[in-house]
Amino acid sequence: MGTLLSKIGISNVILGFFLFLSGLGFPEEVESLGINYGQVGNNLPPPHEVLNLLQSFKLTKARIYDTNPQVLTAFANSNIELIVTVDNQMLSTLMDPQQALQWVGTHIRPYFPATKITGIAVGNEILTGDDATLMTYLVPAMVSINAALVKLGLDQYIHVSTPNSLAVLEVSYPPSEGSFRSEISEIMPQFLQFLATTKAPFWINAYPYFAYKDDPNSVSLDYVLFNPNSGMIDPSTKLHYDNMLYAQVDAVIFAMAKMGYEGIEVMVSETGWPSKGDPDETGATAENAAIYNRNLLRRQLENEGTPLRPNKRLEIYVFALFNEDMKPGPTSERNYGLLQPDGTMAYNVGLSPLSSSSGSASISLTSNATQVQRGHQSLLFPAFLYLLLFQVFMRRQR
Repeated sequence: MGTLLSKIGISNVILGFFLFLSGLGFPEEVESLGINYGQVGNNLPPPHEVLNLLQSFKLTKARIYDTNPQVLTAFANSNIELIVTVDNQMLSTLMDPQQALQWVGTHIRPYFPATKITGIAVGNEILTGDDATLMTYLVPAMVSINAALVKLGLDQYIHVSTPNSLAVLEVSYPPSEGSFRSEISEIMPQFLQFLATTKAPFWINAYPYFAYKDDPNSVSLDYVLFNPNSGMIDPSTKLHYDNMLYAQVDAVIFAMAKMGYEGIEVMVSETGWPSKGDPDETGATAENAAIYNRNLLRRQLENEGTPLRPNKRLEIYVFALFNEDMKPGPTSERNYGLLQPDGTMAYNVGLSPLSSSSGSASISLTSNATQVQRGHQSLLFPAFLYLLLFQVFMRRQR
């Protein structure tokens, strides 16, 4: 029975997400979109089922928070590009070049190239933590790991970086005033020089949700959800921003430029919206989560860049694939997933077929705040056909 329910749940996901992508008219892979695959739960599906889900979603990029050999093995010979993570507490050890070489030889080399490991995240949000000593380990550990990759001939395939909280910025608004915190002024030039030398991206964990939660009376919900709104104009650059995420990314770019580093790519290593929260977590609802992720996916399908770099598509990793029931902290921490652990959607993606005045079909992605229509021909019949086939499948399982 458990296996049957799992199959039904996964079938629901595959059907719903396929229709979602088809409704947008983009059945191909979303090259700039990835997903964070966390595993802090006691009821998550095994890695081989997760791989099937990702492939059904036409996603080709994922990030994990360790070097779990079960995941690395399951993802072998697939089209999924994978970023792995070094635990914060390993940094002091991996400063040693020999230890770093041994680590890469044990955790990376045996799986590559069958498993498409493309990045190593050295720690997570180190530069905004409370451990000043750990901060000093970061760049030396990154240098040692990269040297190990060079020695093993893997550096041209795998880059080394570290995800940073947006709190690395002292100022983020307006974007042109972006600057790094004075407390990390000695470490940041070393870090940026490493990224520039190795051509690795600056990874930022950016959550507009937090800005709205902390000040819902001043921060526009439409602005943080990518809904239609008047936005803001940066007084110095005159660039127009219609959403907070792009403004946050550009603030990082300006902060790096102020330190003499203008060519480093910025990638969003985490962003998302919780579908549930505690009473004081304003905005943490399934409706807002659906709107945020739906609008974000639409932007990704259009290969958008930020106002400062409009011709450079912004690579984004959504947080997260699953709700993880063992994560500590407020309720929201356990409710960022697009999916429940059984493979069913955590919230409705909001599909509704409409007929247009021209007679062709269109898909309306609706919420209380916004409604966006994209015209497409002949979508109603394929949608009906898939639904019919799914109903037949369901009856046969009874």
